Amino acid sequence: MKLLRTDHKNIDFQNLVKTLNLELSVVDGELHDFYSQFNGTENLEHVVVAYKDDRPIGCGAFKYFGEAVVEIKRMFTPPSGRKKGTAAMVLKELEVWAKELGNKRCVLETGKNLPEAVGLYKKFGYIIIPNYEPYKETDNSLCFERLL
Repeated sequence: MKLLRTDHKNIDFQNLVKTLNLELSVVDGELHDFYSQFNGTENLEHVVVAYKDDRPIGCGAFKYFGEAVVEIKRMFTPPSGRKKGTAAMVLKELEVWAKELGNKRCVLETGKNLPEAVGLYKKFGYIIIPNYEPYKETDNSLCFERLL
């Protein structure tokens, strides 16, 4: 597996995010429009795309969230990349990159109805924190943090 550090302009990232959005529109149901407004990619300058045999099989990104804090965004592995450690490798690379840039902490939001994502974050030492804005009043959201 090869990991590429790139940005939101990467066409493979854009295509993976399109697939992610289609999947989440089903999973999130009526909440999808609410979540979509916070998941634009146009300002994501720190993106990782995973490749296997030159095919994109996973992605993730981060954006600055506060002083020395980044928010993990757009983590996704399509079915062809699942159960192969793809998401774990992408997440680890995002953390390494964030730390290289002087960040001290990662935060993220995921849905309670995404048990695989929740399990991944817990496995990597992310702890549940009170929901931060704009998810404070969203019962379906779980927010996490991890010190780098």
